[in-house]
Amino acid sequence: MKRFLLHFIFWFVYTLQATLLEMVWMEPMLHEFSQWQQWWISVHIMMALNIPKLLLAYFVMYVTVNRVIQEKGKFWNNIAVAAVASLVSVVLYRVIFNYYVIPYAIYNLAPQRPLFDISRTLFAVIDIGFAAGAAVALRLGRIQLAAKEREKILLREKHTTELKYLRNQTNPHFLFNTLNNIYALARKKSEDTAEVVMKLSKLLRFMLYESNKDFIPLTEELRMLDDYLELEKIRYSDRLTITFYKETDSETQQVAPLLLLPFVENAFKHGVSETRFDSYVDIALTLKNGQLSFTIENTKEDNGRDKVTDSIGLSNVRRQLELMYAHHTLEVYNQPDTFKVQLTINLNSHANLSLYHSGR
Repeated sequence: MKRFLLHFIFWFVYTLQATLLEMVWMEPMLHEFSQWQQWWISVHIMMALNIPKLLLAYFVMYVTVNRVIQEKGKFWNNIAVAAVASLVSVVLYRVIFNYYVIPYAIYNLAPQRPLFDISRTLFAVIDIGFAAGAAVALRLGRIQLAAKEREKILLREKHTTELKYLRNQTNPHFLFNTLNNIYALARKKSEDTAEVVMKLSKLLRFMLYESNKDFIPLTEELRMLDDYLELEKIRYSDRLTITFYKETDSETQQVAPLLLLPFVENAFKHGVSETRFDSYVDIALTLKNGQLSFTIENTKEDNGRDKVTDSIGLSNVRRQLELMYAHHTLEVYNQPDTFKVQLTINLNSHANLSLYHSGR
């Protein structure tokens, strides 16, 4: 229905402007008629001459264009068929003009000329070409816009699928690390094993129900990080010092779930766990006017390598940031005995993932 309405509007507007031009052109010939009569005569002429224009326009739009787009038949064969259709339309235009418009629409006030009079035939080509060309151009423009829209949908779906894959990677990665912690405690027959299992259950509940959301309040993400840090404190006891400074100006600011966890995991897996002496993990997070600043620094053993190599978690989160936030910076500093990550994000620059799911 919407498409029919658009087509109707196009031909109505075209016929209206063509009728006005026809009135101006025919006015010397129809000066004996009133303006209303001149108007209806002009409408009569344009309605008759619209027949070959409509036939050619819709043939090219829905036969030639569709065949070319769908690659049916050879390209030049389709063009040749369209050229033949154009020739037939010009002939039909001249037949209608000579044998209907002149005797019946304008009462033989215009001189009769040969069917293929050069000037009138050229005028027919121009008239048909303008109308059909405008219609076909709009059709091609609509096809192009639809193609771009489909491309956007496919790109969004691709990004959504990739983002889900990255998050699903995070879950087993985290579970693997935490189960290793529980295993180590169980080997020691630690009294903390049961408490760790309970905290792990709480974290897994978060991952099961919250990580599938596009965004969650930052306070929930911080609560999850606190629970994770409690697990690590139990594991390392007095050998580890953890500080977590938080300052936020909004309780409702939204953030992608599990975005910060890989940095914290990395600090323990590739830093603290490989350190034989007293270690520390210092975390600072500030949020002001939608600008998130997150810094984490941890001790590590001097392995003689200054080059930063991404773990699964860091590579994962880099890609998530690319997909979700237009404005962010991530800097990693690998010093001989410390490892530091600085992340800044404009949380208001996130992609609208709801559009991804609307399938768009």
